[in-house]
Amino acid sequence: MKCPIYHIKVPGKLMIAGEYAVLESGQPAIVVAVDRFINVTIKASHENILSLPQLGHDKVTWTGQGLYKQYSISDGRLQFVQQAIAFVESYLEGKSIESKPFHLTVLSELNDSSGRKYGLGSSAAIVVGVVTAMLKFNTEIQIQSSSDLIFKLSVLAHFSTQGSGSGADIAAAVYGGWIQYNGLDRDWLIDQLNQQISVLHLVDVNWPGLRVQKISPPRELQLCVGWTTSEASTVKMIDKVHEIKKNDLLKYQYFIKESNTSVTKLVESFRNNDYDEAIIGLYQNRQALLQLSHYTNASIETKALTELATIAEKYGGGKSSGAGGGDCGIAFVKGEDKVKKLKNDWQTANIVPLDISISLNGITVKREYK
Repeated sequence: MKCPIYHIKVPGKLMIAGEYAVLESGQPAIVVAVDRFINVTIKASHENILSLPQLGHDKVTWTGQGLYKQYSISDGRLQFVQQAIAFVESYLEGKSIESKPFHLTVLSELNDSSGRKYGLGSSAAIVVGVVTAMLKFNTEIQIQSSSDLIFKLSVLAHFSTQGSGSGADIAAAVYGGWIQYNGLDRDWLIDQLNQQISVLHLVDVNWPGLRVQKISPPRELQLCVGWTTSEASTVKMIDKVHEIKKNDLLKYQYFIKESNTSVTKLVESFRNNDYDEAIIGLYQNRQALLQLSHYTNASIETKALTELATIAEKYGGGKSSGAGGGDCGIAFVKGEDKVKKLKNDWQTANIVPLDISISLNGITVKREYK
C-alpha cells in the first residue's frame, strides 16, 4: 500500500513598516510574504527522524514525550523545530489524537549560497512549516480553514523559543500577500504560558490586540529589495529598545505615536490606491525609526542601510526592513525605468538587489503517494 508524502512550502517575509512598535499590543505594522521559501517534507517512518542537511544533520532522532524529549544531537539551532513539535503534540493530545512516527526534512531558500541570512524570517517560516506538516500528517487538515490554528500554534512555539517577537513574520508565512498586522498582547501571552494554560484552550480563545487583515498596495507601486550583505541580531536590537522603554518612557511613547501615525498613513494610501501618499508614509516611518535609533544608540539604520534608503529616495522611497542593524532594506518605486536605475545605483554602492517578488499565497501543500 502506498503511503502519502506531504510537501509544504512556506514563504518568507519582509517587514515594510511598524517595526519595534508592533511589539506593543494593538500597534499596527505592514508585512509582506515573499517568494523565497522554507520547504518541509513529511512522511511515515518506523521512528521519529528529523533531517536538516543544511545544518549538517541528516538524521536526528529522539525518545520521550513533550518538552522532555531526549534528542540524539544537541544543537541550539534545532530549538525552533523542537518547540514546534512539542506544541503540536500537546494540541493533538488535547484532541485525543496520537501523533504517528514521521520523517521530517527541512530545506531553506531564505539564505544565500553560503548560509548567510537575508533577514526574511527563516525561523518563523520553519516553525510554520513544521506545525503545518505535523497537523496535515496526523489530521489531514484543510489549510485554508485551519490557518488561524496554524498561526496560533506557530506563535506559541516561536515565542516560547525566542522569548520575544510580534508574530508578524508568522502571519506573513501563514496567510501570504500584503498584511496589516496589529501586535498581540505579549504580556497576556506570557501570563498564559506561565500559568500553563492548555494549548487546546489557547488556540481557541481570542488573543488581545491581535488583528490580521489582507491589504493591497497602490497598483503602480513596485517593491524592490536590497541586501547589505551583513547579518543582524534581532534579539540584541530588541533588547536595546527595551532599555529605552524602561529608562525613558516618554521618548518611547513618542516613538510609538510616530510609528502609529506613519503606518496608519501607509494603510490609508493602500486603501486609496495612492502611490504618492505611500511614499510619504514610508518616509515618516523611516524618520520614526531613525529617532528610535538615536534614542537607543542601537544602529537600527547602519551606514549601508542609510545609503540604500538615500539612493531609494532619489527614485521613490526607502528604509530599513525588520530590526535593522544589517540584513535588507526596501524601496517603493514607480516605473521600470526607475527600478532599473535604482538597482544599478545599489550595485554601485555594493548593495545587492534581490530578485524577490510577493508571494500572494501563504502555506501551500502538495501530496504524493510512494
